[in-house]
Amino acid sequence: MAQISQSLILITLLVELGVAAAVSSSLARSKRFKDALLASRRTSRQRYQLVAMICAPLVLGVLVRVKVPNFLAADLSFHTTLLVGILLGPVSAMAGGTALAIPALLNHEYWALPVNLVIAAVAGTFVRFADPEDVWSFSPMIDLSIYRWIRRNLQRPHLDRQVLLLVMIAGMQFCASMISWFRPRRYFSLHSGEWWVELLICANAPIVVGIPLKIWNAIRVERQFEEQGRLLLEARLDALQRQINPHFLFNTLNSITSLVRSQPELAREMIVKLANILRVLLKDREAFVPFREELAFTDDYLDIEVVRFGAKLRVVKEISPETLDVMVPGMLLQPLIENSIKHGLEPRISGGTITLHSRIDEDGMLVIEVEDDGVGMSIERNDVSGAEALVRQGAGIGMKNVRERMEVQYGGSASVEINSRPGRGTKVTLRMPMLESSMWSQSGMHMLEAAVNVMDDVISRATRARS
Repeated sequence: MAQISQSLILITLLVELGVAAAVSSSLARSKRFKDALLASRRTSRQRYQLVAMICAPLVLGVLVRVKVPNFLAADLSFHTTLLVGILLGPVSAMAGGTALAIPALLNHEYWALPVNLVIAAVAGTFVRFADPEDVWSFSPMIDLSIYRWIRRNLQRPHLDRQVLLLVMIAGMQFCASMISWFRPRRYFSLHSGEWWVELLICANAPIVVGIPLKIWNAIRVERQFEEQGRLLLEARLDALQRQINPHFLFNTLNSITSLVRSQPELAREMIVKLANILRVLLKDREAFVPFREELAFTDDYLDIEVVRFGAKLRVVKEISPETLDVMVPGMLLQPLIENSIKHGLEPRISGGTITLHSRIDEDGMLVIEVEDDGVGMSIERNDVSGAEALVRQGAGIGMKNVRERMEVQYGGSASVEINSRPGRGTKVTLRMPMLESSMWSQSGMHMLEAAVNVMDDVISRATRARS
């Protein structure tokens, strides 16, 4: 191999940075790559996929370097083998290093395979003793790494694995350069007789390795933010669910207490109904349930209230059959019906009627309406529409809970509207996206994960805004 000019070496070093950034950015767009790279426990299949996805384009790069004169920056076999080693371990790195050495072997560069295997073994051994956070937080900015190392060691002397990794990469690059210097026809690596050029070659290697780590670590941090958002969402849903259950139980027990002495048989019937309801509540209730199950749960509650109010309480249902399999938040209707009874019908001497409507509107949204002809609520004019209809924000634990859960579970894609006229009743209208039950797993965790996916766009935008 002819002696490489210093100007070509300097240009190649710059182009190598661009190649590393371009390849790693392209891989970062693949969902399969991100899932495999960031998996807490990778399967063998995921490891093979990662090796193939990382090494396949760079095998072509080695082939281009062999076939195209002076296009030296396409060959990143040294850096790729090292990168795979510190991310996936020695075995995967040896597989990738072997694949990367094939075009070089066909070009009679017989040292390529053993050098790649040694690099894979050293890098893979290092990662077994290093904290994964040391690898992910490795900085290609050498001056900053050295500054941090000096600062930390002045405060508390210890072995810094990040600086050790930096020195290891630069040292192996120097060894590769020396092999290429003495065996230029049997192994390719940039090398120079000028000490400052050789120093740049050794300093460039950690940067080329660090660029993919920085890009992929940014994705890793974003994924962590998303996971934290999911965990926070799950905790809020659980807290809201726990808030409803005692509220519902307290009001139902009050109803039973009023009948224990005057009508013991009715009280006994209500206790049986309450036991059926508690049996459902004490199970691991999912965040979302089919609408037909929510209706069945509501029927048990209404049976209790009908026993309490007798003929004064009438229930009318206008349920569209196509809405029965749509997934809705659990315990969605009961707080609304309870509000209608307590604040709308109970103050009225003659009682009244509760009407439940469900339909799918022209926009493909599920619409659920809970309407009563009770006393209505205190009101405010709807400044948005300018119409005579009067609207107010819901008050009380139940209504506040429903409103907050809809916001948490659907974000801005769902709405809660309350229309009320004094003396003529109140109508609560819920609009929410369609979630078919066939999309859901029977596993509670999988259902919750699917439900949280509705919020992914919101969380992703929040994450990007934070970064």
